[in-house]
Amino acid sequence: MSRLQGADAAIVRRAIEERDPLPGTRGFAGRLPDRRLVRDVLGRYPLFVERDSEKWAFSPTELSDPVSFPAGYVRDGAGTRRAWSLPEPPAFDAMDQATASVIDALDASLAAVSDDGLAVAFSGGIDSALVASALDVPLFAVGFEGSHDLAAAREGARTMDRELRVVECRHADLERAIPVVARATGRTNAMDVGIALSLYLVAERVARDGYDRLAVGQGADELFGGYEKIARLDHRVEATTVRGAAREAIGSLPGGLERDVLAIRAAGVEPVAPLLDDRVVRAALRLDGPMLAVDGERKRVLRRAAREFVPETVATREKKAVQYGSLIARELDRLARRAGYKRRMDDHVTRYVESLLE
Repeated sequence: MSRLQGADAAIVRRAIEERDPLPGTRGFAGRLPDRRLVRDVLGRYPLFVERDSEKWAFSPTELSDPVSFPAGYVRDGAGTRRAWSLPEPPAFDAMDQATASVIDALDASLAAVSDDGLAVAFSGGIDSALVASALDVPLFAVGFEGSHDLAAAREGARTMDRELRVVECRHADLERAIPVVARATGRTNAMDVGIALSLYLVAERVARDGYDRLAVGQGADELFGGYEKIARLDHRVEATTVRGAAREAIGSLPGGLERDVLAIRAAGVEPVAPLLDDRVVRAALRLDGPMLAVDGERKRVLRRAAREFVPETVATREKKAVQYGSLIARELDRLARRAGYKRRMDDHVTRYVESLLE
């Protein structure tokens, strides 16, 4: 029996036979009819196996001792082996060529998204605005009142002439949701919990309003050079080139996407990530150096491509990471300190989160 998420079994079988890491999907994971376990090269769908057992599941909560099944691997009777690695194609020759290719990939990916039961997680930044541009569905923004993200989302929605529904956070919302996302994701550290909380709270409101799918802008920062460490090649990366640093960031996607998908699913909603479509990934992998980022400007080609889809002010807007832009990280720290977990303690937020699970 097949239990495969994200793609048809025939496509995955062909991808294994042809060693094609990007066979035209938005990711996949699960068991094929021949009982092989698979997870796509970017880990866009979570998959877990029981340590020292044949059991497996899409959620770690279904197993007693879960470990993540590695992205790009297949498990059969002979063991677990790597089936796919990301290609290293030649770079585009020029910025205009790169921009045109990314526009085509974005256009194709967005056109393939159905509006049925869909809402968009919207922060007002370029990633979520791109996703929202082709979808005639409500936009949902999350944050504490006075936060950067709520202000940017309101301005972006006005500029794009779109309906915006605001999920205004309060401390009680965080206290209620922290144990849910910590259990669902299996993570208790401050960064992961902060990101998971923002996604869960949006998804929870989306579900309450009658939608069962949530479109997100995940993947853009990794694929298109959205991190400061990529532009500056600072101590946080091992690479000596911008393209190499971007590849490092892409390599972190499986872990981050696992957290994000599990947080959204914990609210009973299924995520949709158009910017992680194989067509977009293929185009992004051909970007080099200044096409990705320079000191002072990140996601350079993506911003140029975005002008075909969203207003100039939205395409050029800089954005903070969601846990900071929403002020969720700040208020999570505040709750921890109020509960007696002071900053002088090691991992004081983690200790606070763990105390709520006891």
